[in-house]
Amino acid sequence: MLTEVTATRYVTPLREGGSLPGLVEADDLVSYVMKFSGAGQGRKTLVAEVICGQVARRLGFRVPELVALDLEPVIGLGEPDPEVQGLLKSSGGTNLGMRFLPRALGFDPLAYTVGAQEAGRVVWFDALINNVDRSWRNPNMLVHGGDLWLIDHGASMIWHHNWRTAPAWAAKPYDATDHALAPFGPDIAAAAAELAPRVTEELLARAAADVPDGWLTDEPGFTSPDAVRRAYVETLAERAATVHERIELPAGDVAPAARTTGWVTQGASQ
Repeated sequence: MLTEVTATRYVTPLREGGSLPGLVEADDLVSYVMKFSGAGQGRKTLVAEVICGQVARRLGFRVPELVALDLEPVIGLGEPDPEVQGLLKSSGGTNLGMRFLPRALGFDPLAYTVGAQEAGRVVWFDALINNVDRSWRNPNMLVHGGDLWLIDHGASMIWHHNWRTAPAWAAKPYDATDHALAPFGPDIAAAAAELAPRVTEELLARAAADVPDGWLTDEPGFTSPDAVRRAYVETLAERAATVHERIELPAGDVAPAARTTGWVTQGASQ
């Protein structure tokens, strides 16, 4: 299960995201970006963040540490913004915290180049979870300590909003034509050879086990939180085996693949 901490101070809203996350301090003396259970997107956004984030971590991607963040609504009484105060009041109990990465910068393809191997790994992973929110318009990647970090997976696994469609989604293609890393010549074949065998039911079950029961209760068509977890495991396991065959990349000429990942320096060649 996720480590449990308690929010002790609400610092500021982060208005870049549609769900209006907030920066908070917790009783472990760490700052977290809090994703609220009372946000309009609902608890399934938090479920997607946990499962996808924990799968990514187990596959070797850099993802901020996730915690179960307990919130007392009284913490927001001094917040002047009525929208934020309403969000805090409606989110009492367990929320999701992502460890804040100080001095991290948003990914910029003109300033930071990604090697074909790493680009392929990210695109393959996004195809697995059907992440529709890693486009050039909204990369949802950070550069921290010189390395690429993945964030914000709440819009993934769209099929869990209608479980009857899950079997069909397991076989659907993944449109990566607008993916933020498509211009870097992602090596999908190498990524599939490395990652697909590692996406076992055991790995997926461990990731799903980190989702708090309260976010999985009363799911229509399921008798228990564990039954919902099993549905996530089965759908992702089936998709992992062959999704690389259905990744749609931009057609036409592709820029030469970058050999390494890192900051672009003046006069450097890719």
